[in-house]
Amino acid sequence: MKGCKYGTHRVIEPKGVLPQAAWKIDNTMVLYDNEILVDVDMLNIDAASFTQIQQQAGGDEDEMKRIMLDIVRERGKHHNPATGSGGMFTGTVREVGRELVGRVDLKPGERIASLVSLSLTPLVIEEILEIRKDTDQVRIRGQAILFESGVWTVLPSDMPPSLALAVLDVAGAPAQTAKLVKPGDTVLVVGAGGKSGLLCLFEARKRAGVTGRVLGLAHSQKSLDRVVESGIADHAFAADATRPLEVFEKVSELTSGRLADITINCVNIPGTEMASIMATRDKGIVYFFSMATSFTAAALGAEGIGKDVTMIIGNGYTEGHAEIALATLRECPVLMEMFLKRWAAG
Repeated sequence: MKGCKYGTHRVIEPKGVLPQAAWKIDNTMVLYDNEILVDVDMLNIDAASFTQIQQQAGGDEDEMKRIMLDIVRERGKHHNPATGSGGMFTGTVREVGRELVGRVDLKPGERIASLVSLSLTPLVIEEILEIRKDTDQVRIRGQAILFESGVWTVLPSDMPPSLALAVLDVAGAPAQTAKLVKPGDTVLVVGAGGKSGLLCLFEARKRAGVTGRVLGLAHSQKSLDRVVESGIADHAFAADATRPLEVFEKVSELTSGRLADITINCVNIPGTEMASIMATRDKGIVYFFSMATSFTAAALGAEGIGKDVTMIIGNGYTEGHAEIALATLRECPVLMEMFLKRWAAG
């Protein structure tokens, strides 16, 4: 039996919407002819979602497990109702639907990472084996379905799967940065000490060139230390991105009042829209990669202060994003070492 290439045949409620927008989808692990069945071993929970779950659970791992299992039981997918976001997974292909055999370059036994959100992916979690709070990764036994329209990549052989998953989880950010930044640009990366922020710093540095400037904003001392250790940013500084005037004044000081040509927002908490907008010059670009971004706050906030900036809501997918993100890491030995230490546990 063949289903819709976009997965609407699995939507339970409300009918007529795509799987991502659905409240509940069918996660029965019986394969349609144009689906791919995967044995899942690791989830990389979206940073905003993981932070929210950890806060709701008060940091208690058993409670975090219960929250995640309840989400999947209720919705058929790991689609956090509080943040609206999901994450991605790695696993081993168990079966390729007969309609896709010969059409996709994939066969049973291959190790892959999904490049589509868990918020639209039929998922069954049989057991949560480990929660890695420092990497937002969750080791599980389970299964998932990829639709015909789904995007995936075979895991690279030159790095640990957990590292590849960490990088691929944020692949859209450095790839979009590579498209947006031009020689001579002044680029501000908000949340520069996280994995997406560090990758964006490198891409911004490469694309802006010797005539450009790259500024890295971090909140915690640990994050700031990572930015400084990377040696990529022209200037790294600590600030609270939920305090827009504080950020505006600092960026204005560092740029002699010119502000940033492009601001890349990679933070995982809400309330940082106005800091990004105010730190960007008129006619500049603000790229919101964070899943904690509020379109309403950004649109009405920019209007409220008369700020004429182009705002881009981060798309987790852009052509070649997996290859660009992995190449970014391979190109920078310092980042590779940092990522291996922090995001390649186990």
